[in-house]
Amino acid sequence: MEAIAKPDKSAIFKNKVKTWFSQPQNIILLLFGIVLTFSTVAPIVAIVKDTFAIHPGTIDQHLTGRTTGYTVVNYIDLFTSRLAVTNLWKPLLNTIILSVLTCFISILFGGLFAFLVTRTDMKFKKYLSSIFIFPYIMPQWTLAVVWQHMFYSNKVTGTSDGLLAAIFQIYFPHWWCQGVFPSAVVLGLHYAPFAYILIGGIFKNMDANLEEAATILDTPKWKIMFKVTLPMIKPAILSTILLVFGSAMGSYPVPHYLSLTTLSTKYISMNSKYTGEASILAIIMMVFGVLILGLNQMSLKSRKNYTTVTGKSGQLTKLTIGKIGKYLVGIIFIIITFFTSIWPIVLFALETFLPNPGDYSFLYTGNLAHLTTKWWVTNENITENGMYGQSGILYNKTIWHAFFGTLFLAVVCALIAGTIGTLIGYAVAKKRRNKWANYVNNVAFLPYLMPSIAVGAAFFILFSNEHINLFNTYTLLIIAGVVKYIPFASRSSLNSMLQISNELEEAAIIMNTPWIKRMTRIIIPIQKSSIISGYLLPFMTCLRELSLFLLLCTQGFILSTTLDYFDEMGLYAFSSAINLILIVTILVFNTLVNKLTGASLDSGIGGK
Repeated sequence: MEAIAKPDKSAIFKNKVKTWFSQPQNIILLLFGIVLTFSTVAPIVAIVKDTFAIHPGTIDQHLTGRTTGYTVVNYIDLFTSRLAVTNLWKPLLNTIILSVLTCFISILFGGLFAFLVTRTDMKFKKYLSSIFIFPYIMPQWTLAVVWQHMFYSNKVTGTSDGLLAAIFQIYFPHWWCQGVFPSAVVLGLHYAPFAYILIGGIFKNMDANLEEAATILDTPKWKIMFKVTLPMIKPAILSTILLVFGSAMGSYPVPHYLSLTTLSTKYISMNSKYTGEASILAIIMMVFGVLILGLNQMSLKSRKNYTTVTGKSGQLTKLTIGKIGKYLVGIIFIIITFFTSIWPIVLFALETFLPNPGDYSFLYTGNLAHLTTKWWVTNENITENGMYGQSGILYNKTIWHAFFGTLFLAVVCALIAGTIGTLIGYAVAKKRRNKWANYVNNVAFLPYLMPSIAVGAAFFILFSNEHINLFNTYTLLIIAGVVKYIPFASRSSLNSMLQISNELEEAAIIMNTPWIKRMTRIIIPIQKSSIISGYLLPFMTCLRELSLFLLLCTQGFILSTTLDYFDEMGLYAFSSAINLILIVTILVFNTLVNKLTGASLDSGIGGK
C-alpha cells in the first residue's frame, strides 16, 4: 500500500493567509486598527510624558532648579500646593456639575420633545422637528453669546448692557448671568437634539403591544410611563449620557463666555506658565472619557434585552392632549425654538449694525440713524472710527482668508473621516462578533469621548516640538479633525450596515463582482442617506469647532479662532458677523444636502 501523503503545513498556512486577505473587511480592520491605535495612543503617550517633563520658563523649572529632564513635581504641586483648590479641585467640581446638569437638561428637554412628536397629537410637528436641531447645528458658543446679549448688564456683570437691561432696565442676578446655571442651560439646549434623535428613534419604532396590554389591565398612565415606556428607552438615555457627558466636560467656549472656571478653561489659562500641570488637567479629562466608555461597555454586557421593534405590532396609540392642548403645546415649543434657533441669527445680524456694543437706542427712540453700516462697508483702515485699524467685514482679508481656510479644512476632514468611518462601519458589521473588530470599533469611537480641548492639547504636544513642528498648518488641523470626527462616520455607517442582509453581497460574490463594484453599486446606494450623514456631521462640526483647534493654530487662521481674536479685541460687531457667517454657511450646506439627498438629522422621527 502506498503511504498516505501528509498535508503540507506551509501550503495550508499560505492558503489560510490568502483566504484571509481575500476578504476586504479583514484588510480594512488590520490597516485601520494599526493606524487608529497609533493616532489615538501616541497623543495620549505624548501628553502623559509631558506631565513629567521640565519646561524651561515655567513653574516646574522654578521648583526643581533644572531646565531639562523629568520630575514628579508637577503632580505634587498641582495636587498639594496652596493653589490646588483654585487650579484643580474647584475646576474639577465645576466640570462634573456642569456635565451632569447638561445631561439632565438635554435628556429632559430632548426626551420630552421626542415624546410629544412621536407619541402625541401635537400640531406643527414637521416644522418643530426640523427647527429643534438648529442649536446643535449652530456653533456651541452661539447660545452663550445670545445669553450675554440678552441678560448681561453693566450693573451686575460690569459689561455693556444686554437687550433687557438697555430697553426695560431689567437686571438679572449674577447666578443667572454667569456661572454653572447659564452654562448648563446653554449646553443642555445645545445637546438636546442628541436626546431627541436617539430617544425619538426608539419611541417611533416601539412595539405598542406592551403599553396596550398594560392599558387593558387598567394600569394608571403614570405607572405605564415608569414601568413600561421608560425602561424601553433606557438604552437611548444611556447613549445620550455617553455622548453628552464627555462633550460637556471638554466644552471650552461656553464656560469661557459665561465665566465658569472648568478644567478646559483652566487648561488654557495655565498652559503658558504651568505647562506640565495643565497637561495633567488634560489627562484627567481623558480619564473621564475612558471611564465613560468602560461604563457603557459594562452596561451593554449587563443590560437587559429590550426588544422595541417586533414583527407584529399594533399601531402606536397617539396620546390625545386635547383640542386646545395640541395647539397650545405646539405654540409653546414654537416660541421656545424661536429663541433657541431663529433669534440668534436675528440678534447677531442686529449686533453688526450697532454703533457700540449694547447701544440699542434706536429701539426706544425709533431713530434708525442710530444704526451704522461702518462695521460692514468701511474699505480703509486709516481713519480712526473705533475699528482699531480693521477694514469692514466685507473688505476684511483676515475674515475671508479664515472663511475659505475653514471651508477647505471642513471639506478635507469630512471626506477623509467620512470615507474611513464608512469603511470601518462596513468591516465591523461584517465581522461583528470578532474581538479585533470590537477593538477597532472602540478605538475609533474613543476620541469622541475624549474632551476636545484634551485631544487638541495631545496633538499640540505630539506635533509641536523640536523634532516635528506642524503648528499653524492645515496638515495638523486635518490630522486632529479626522481622528476626532471618525466616530461620527463610523457609528453612522455601522448602524446602517447592520441593517443590510449579507445575502445581497453574497449574491454579488457568486457573480464574481469585485468588491469596489459591490460597494458602489449595492452597499452605498442602499444606505445612501446614512452614509452621507457620516460625511455631513464631520463637515458641520468642523466648521464650528473651536476647542479642538484652539491650541493648534494662531488666531485668524480659521473662523472660530478669528472670532475669539475679535472678541478679545472688543470688536463684538466683527465676532457677531463671524457667528452669522458660520451659522448661515452651516444652514445652507445642511439644507442643500437635505434637498439633494434626503439625508437629515431628524429624518424618520418627526421630520418626514
